[in-house]
Amino acid sequence: MNTGYDLSPSQKEQARHGERMFPLKRYVTVLSDLCPSVPAHWHEEAELTMITKGSCIYHIHLETYEAQAGDILFIPPAELHSITLDPETEMTSVTYVFHMDYLDMNSGDICAVKYLNPINRHSLVLPYIIRRDHPAYEKVCRIFCEMEQAQETQAPGYEMMLKALLLHAAAVLIPYRQTENTRPQLEDEHTAKLKLVLEYIGEHYPEELTIPQLARLCFFSEYHFMRFFKKYTGMSCLEYIKNLRLEKAASRLAQGGQSVLEVSLSCGFANLSYFYREFRKKYGMTPKQFIKEVPMLPFLPEQMYNAGSVSPRSGSRLSSTDTSS
Repeated sequence: MNTGYDLSPSQKEQARHGERMFPLKRYVTVLSDLCPSVPAHWHEEAELTMITKGSCIYHIHLETYEAQAGDILFIPPAELHSITLDPETEMTSVTYVFHMDYLDMNSGDICAVKYLNPINRHSLVLPYIIRRDHPAYEKVCRIFCEMEQAQETQAPGYEMMLKALLLHAAAVLIPYRQTENTRPQLEDEHTAKLKLVLEYIGEHYPEELTIPQLARLCFFSEYHFMRFFKKYTGMSCLEYIKNLRLEKAASRLAQGGQSVLEVSLSCGFANLSYFYREFRKKYGMTPKQFIKEVPMLPFLPEQMYNAGSVSPRSGSRLSSTDTSS
């Protein structure tokens, strides 16, 4: 079993989930006061998730969904999404991240043309969240449990079983689809602008970033931009930047080889005292204590992923376990 953890979020994720011949990965995500959010990001793969413990708030394509234990979520490819927690709450989830190619999206048969390609293009939109009162819940829940069993045993042919079960889940949800993409054009424009800002922050977080500078990327006023960002990510823009810098710093401290001052400066903190104060506020310890505690903390340093697409150390899982063999 391979295990990977990362504290650093990625906006547009670039790494591959799984192998080229088997583009699927299973993750266990644990969020708590230590790691209370999965920042807004997107990737080329789809996700099927079950909340197994606690509760959280999902932000998917500019909409907010409260999710609790037992709820199942489907997030299509390239969909902007994030997760936040209420204070003093926890959440654990199991997620299968898979490329639509795994389901033979490009086969050219009726399933690909009529269903899989439209799902990939968002012209056929499946329900984002399937709660216990949803008509398809029992079937999808049973499918998810069968996926867990197949993944756990990994009997000969389990790869085919997982593929079949994912197709079955899609087929069960298709009757509850939106018959056409009814998103207002303004929503798509806002999503594109938010993605642009998140990518820019991800590329320039070590540098000085200001609200006027970021607002200009969207052609918004500063006031409109601040409201826009918080509405669709669940946190203020400055809070998002600070958290990103702290998470990048935590990953670099865990890797070793740099002093606390070097890490602080390389992650956008020009004031060392401020870095110490905010780091302790987020992680409950000073950077030096953090370095000593690294072997006992539930993550490994950021060294196997690039900000962009999902990998075993993807930033989409602030605390995640890859259980693929």
